[in-house]
Amino acid sequence: MDSRPDPPASLGAHLRSPITRHALRVQQQILAAVRATLAGEGFVELLPPVIGPVTDPGARGAKQLDVDYYGHRYKLMTSAILYKQASLLSFPKLFYIAPNVRAEPPETASTGRHLNEFHQIDVEIAGAGRIDAQGFAERLLTRIVRHVLETAADDLAALGRDPAAFGDVLGGPFSTFTHAEAVKRLRDLQHSQSESAEIDWAGEELLSRQESAPFFITGYPKGSRGFYDREDPLAPGRLANFDLIAPDGFGELVSGSEREFEYPAVVTRIRETGENPAKYGWYLDVLREGIPNSAGFGMGLERVTRFLTGLGAVWQVCAYPKVPGRIGP
Repeated sequence: MDSRPDPPASLGAHLRSPITRHALRVQQQILAAVRATLAGEGFVELLPPVIGPVTDPGARGAKQLDVDYYGHRYKLMTSAILYKQASLLSFPKLFYIAPNVRAEPPETASTGRHLNEFHQIDVEIAGAGRIDAQGFAERLLTRIVRHVLETAADDLAALGRDPAAFGDVLGGPFSTFTHAEAVKRLRDLQHSQSESAEIDWAGEELLSRQESAPFFITGYPKGSRGFYDREDPLAPGRLANFDLIAPDGFGELVSGSEREFEYPAVVTRIRETGENPAKYGWYLDVLREGIPNSAGFGMGLERVTRFLTGLGAVWQVCAYPKVPGRIGP
């Protein structure tokens, strides 16, 4: 992985750069692989909402952005997860290529992994559990890598990315660590990590640099993620969720979970976060009428592109990058 480059001096210079062109060609093939894989397995692609009365409250450290919608305060989507669950009433297997807008803290610019505007490959599967979603995320990433190696080899070569870097990705299966095991590993590496919180960005990168293949972290503590991540009935206080972490310091690519889907449980979880359930009126109305249990995940398109290209910062794989803390086009 390259050192972290500074953001572009101008949009014109960025768009003229051969690095940008090669990276976006790779991204085009990632999208082709995603759509072919998901359509081939019976998924329906829906067009995601861009604004709504509420959005995902679980974006760590980021602020939601408001728009005036006929005199009402609506939110730009930080994630379309609530809409994914509702859409299961139409289709049992669905996905979005979903735009997300978040005002990330300026200090996240230094991670090389954050943008204020980005896209997620958002997948939801009715009747699925964590193991199902986790296995599908692994299979999808493997197919993406294989397709890009077959179709964009010249672009990878131009970016200096050695195909040998993906040997362990294609060798599978990916390893799995529990959150508790990840915390212990970090403390053994002299990194202070709370056992009741998400793995922090520095810790995540440290773990990532210890591995040569992607790996999963599962069972985050309750309260560390949004109310929609289901509490594991076999492990109270733990969530039936997972992150997929890329090796070599590239960090998180995917976050997913089983979903809370029963009205009383969701209302309780919302209240536990200190929020008013009335804020989620339309969503709770859908849950009250009944929706299927499900599991799903969001895969960061720009993060996957950066991993495949080996570039130093995620802004390099975005045509119009919105870097935290900077005003841009």
